Amino acid sequence: MKLSKLLESVEIVESHKEKDIDIKGIAYDSRKVKPGDLFVCIKGYKTDGHNYIFQAIENGAKGIIVENLDIRWDIPQYRVKDSREALSALSSTFYGHPSKDMKVIGITGTNGKTSTSFMINSILEEHSLKTGLIGTVMVKYNNYINPSILTTPESLDLQKLFNNMKKENISHIIMEVSSSALELKRVANVDYDIVSLNNISREHIDVHGSFEEYFNTKSTLIKNMKKDGWVILNLDCPYSSSLVNKTEASLISYGIKNKDGVLSIRDLDLSTGRGKFIVKLNKTLKVGETIYNPQSFKIELSVPGYHSVYNSLAAIAMGLLSEVPILTMQNGLKSFKGVERRFQFIYDNDFKIIDDHFANVGNIDATMKTLSLMDYKDFHLVYAIRGSRGVVTNRENAEAIAKWLNKLGKNEIIATSSVSHVMTKDKVLDEELMVFKEVMDRENIVVNFYDELSDAISHVQSITSKGDIILLAGCQGMDYGAQIILENLYKLRPNLNKDKLFKPLSNRVAGIA
Repeated sequence: MKLSKLLESVEIVESHKEKDIDIKGIAYDSRKVKPGDLFVCIKGYKTDGHNYIFQAIENGAKGIIVENLDIRWDIPQYRVKDSREALSALSSTFYGHPSKDMKVIGITGTNGKTSTSFMINSILEEHSLKTGLIGTVMVKYNNYINPSILTTPESLDLQKLFNNMKKENISHIIMEVSSSALELKRVANVDYDIVSLNNISREHIDVHGSFEEYFNTKSTLIKNMKKDGWVILNLDCPYSSSLVNKTEASLISYGIKNKDGVLSIRDLDLSTGRGKFIVKLNKTLKVGETIYNPQSFKIELSVPGYHSVYNSLAAIAMGLLSEVPILTMQNGLKSFKGVERRFQFIYDNDFKIIDDHFANVGNIDATMKTLSLMDYKDFHLVYAIRGSRGVVTNRENAEAIAKWLNKLGKNEIIATSSVSHVMTKDKVLDEELMVFKEVMDRENIVVNFYDELSDAISHVQSITSKGDIILLAGCQGMDYGAQIILENLYKLRPNLNKDKLFKPLSNRVAGIA
């Protein structure tokens, strides 16, 4: 593509050595620059692309997008106000704005993004649609599947994914939209058709500076939605419901407690842990050529938890807006067996092992509330402290855990920093460990702490008896927990059916060595 054509998508403040050349690709990592590429200098939290211009030129860059012009370099330079914003626009233009040619569903919120995305994917696949998934666990479309590094990829990688999906005739893309992706302009040029804000609770406070900034960042997905698009909001969440009148798009609202939305429920039964309920469509809904008249229909979920009911309502709204028949949605939700590390049963025999990512207070509350409704002899919590997320987040998580341990009559926890099982970006900092222990000491909870995840798991296995529940809890630090505990179990009980024992990990992406 001609550079002049590409630059039409961005506002150039000034230029140096201006020249119209053929651009063969775009890169924001100097190590990935190929001959003929345009290099975009991104200012990150830890590195600044301007410091790697020489390396980019050595690798073949023919032009540079900068925020700070430097006339030492003898190739075309173009200064922009915001290079991240420019990268998003340039990437979309380079790949021909691929998101415009598919239906894109964006899901944000503190909790439930992953489960909701897999639920709606199950519904759309039940309707024989070709789907693409982009989120915390994986990127998946057709036969392609790859573990995710970021919940929402950088804009260049995202637009390339869209382009690849378009080539594979994907019709619907479901993507999780993180607060960082919104703040860092990764999704600035995505053409959404449907967006949802599931809920908001305290998370990433240390990254965004304050809860208010975090909410404001999340809400931009709703406030900036195009007029001919759809917004889905949860009326039971005060932050989500506060945006009802803050969008020009069409709206579907839902609630369990609040009955005033387009979707509500009655006759909720959680006696088995898995929700059964009646969904009420309270008003006529016209989507394209499809008209849904007011009606009620039964939903049976195969996944446990009160939170799953909320996630399913968001997925049902997305299904309606994708013109999926109600019977198909019922079947799609019933066949959905859950997402890895989201209250996932790893072992369910003489005792139970449950694996959950325990990311934040809202997630901890939902998980522990479900667990409190279950029958068991004793309960053992193995918690991987969340690394490099800040003191505030870790204090709040610790306080939520302590609250539930007290409710469940437990005064002991097994904790780990998973030293050998996390990358640098997820290392537990000294101050994070300190604040976790401070909260536990204050609440008179005994902490059996281990640097290594394998040691923590060996401890819990040594004290577990018939009828007990083990909860493996934590984000990246617990990703390998399920594999470790099942391998230990097989060594102790070699008579177990190995294929059956490891079946919960058969399609797993995270935490498989």
